[in-house]
Amino acid sequence: MHISEGVLPLATLAGGYAASSVGIGLGLKKSTDEHLVRTAMFSSAFFVTSFIHIPIGPTNIHLVLNGFVGLLTGRTCFAAIGIALLLQAVLFQFGGITTLGINTLNMALPAFLCFLIFSPLLRRKSIPVVLTGFFCGFVSVFLSALLLSLSLVTAGESFIPAAKLVFAANTPLMIVDGFVTALALQFIDKVKPEMLIP
Repeated sequence: MHISEGVLPLATLAGGYAASSVGIGLGLKKSTDEHLVRTAMFSSAFFVTSFIHIPIGPTNIHLVLNGFVGLLTGRTCFAAIGIALLLQAVLFQFGGITTLGINTLNMALPAFLCFLIFSPLLRRKSIPVVLTGFFCGFVSVFLSALLLSLSLVTAGESFIPAAKLVFAANTPLMIVDGFVTALALQFIDKVKPEMLIP
């Protein structure tokens, strides 16, 4: 779900960098060493799980798990996702340096929103953990696909069909990401439930 270089206008790229920088700065402020270790661990998980890419127009799809990362890192999810995307851009040319800000925003903002929405449900266990995980995974990919499509629309009317295609292509991924997140959270709940509180 990376946007390639040379697609978006400068204003969108600059806005993405500005918003992501604010997210990273606010997230890292007052973070403890223990929380930074957790952030690094889930940044690695995000990096590894998104290696299989399927090209779709100016972007590609792959397992995302940004909701999972957001749920378990909380306010530092911008840093976790931003570092993983930076390494992917530098080492494997996924996305790019100019699009790093907007790609981070498109992945991390839904992750943070999922933390705000689903973390209280996870703490109270008002619904089963597996359902919380499914909805978290589904919603995070839905929002990321929506933001990605809106980002492409800023490149002009000629990108509207591509934006629609990208959103449609990510629809099955929403379900898959939901199931994987649900299974991962269920496993953590059984073996180390204290990890579910970021």
